[in-house]
Amino acid sequence: MVEAALIQALPAVWDVPGSLRESMNYSLMAGGKRLRPILVLAAAEVLGGSLEAAMPVALAIEMVHTYSLVHDDLPAMDNDDYRRGKLTNHKVYGEAMAILAGDALLTQAFFSITQAHKSHGIPAERVLAITEELAVYAGARGMVGGQAADMLGEQGITKLEELAFIHTHKTSDLIVFSLRAGGHIAGATEAQLSALSEFGNAIGLAFQIQDDILDIIGDEKKLGKPVKSDEKQQKVTYPFFIGMEASEQKVKDLTNHAKETLLRAQIAHPERLLQLADYLMQRDH
Repeated sequence: MVEAALIQALPAVWDVPGSLRESMNYSLMAGGKRLRPILVLAAAEVLGGSLEAAMPVALAIEMVHTYSLVHDDLPAMDNDDYRRGKLTNHKVYGEAMAILAGDALLTQAFFSITQAHKSHGIPAERVLAITEELAVYAGARGMVGGQAADMLGEQGITKLEELAFIHTHKTSDLIVFSLRAGGHIAGATEAQLSALSEFGNAIGLAFQIQDDILDIIGDEKKLGKPVKSDEKQQKVTYPFFIGMEASEQKVKDLTNHAKETLLRAQIAHPERLLQLADYLMQRDH
């Protein structure tokens, strides 16, 4: 469902320079797990919301996530040549177009969110709440702040608490947003939104620690990018601080906490989200 909808995310009738459209679509359609849009849909589903109405928001978060990867891969940031087994955007379209494609994906996300109201009748106040939360969770207080802290972090300088800050904002915040956005679409109560937030924080941190682990022991073909890149760039990671075995246990503990949070919440059928939590813990790419 997400893949089919993403193809239409940038309307074909819009007059957009060809290279910009190609650059945007190159990264947007490069594959990946589609975790964040799936979490939007799953959160809406477990609360009895409309998947059709949730889809524009699901597309929006994938656009924001994709723009962050395009910019993250740039020479000024992580300087990566491959993403999901393909050349990174700037390696194909050049740095200037990659930056512009990222800018365009970010702004297109906010257009997409408005369609939940305009095309699917979700009350404007709920769509306004989603818009405000995306600006917070994706911006200086959220993902961008986490990215900035990550750029400043070095082995031997960054402390474990600072690493937790980086992971929370760089990774967990968009996951929390995705779950809360699905909740808003379904008309969730404050208690349900709070449970979704706690669940998202826990699986988001587990997801990033699992990434740290896979960067050391993962299969390069499955990951679609070189392994041991964190070590080469002297990036701080959980295995660096607490070792591999403790990191693997931390992933399990966080996942179990996330699942217990949902089971205590007033959510009638949380099964889909519980399945996703287990999937993230067990993934190998």
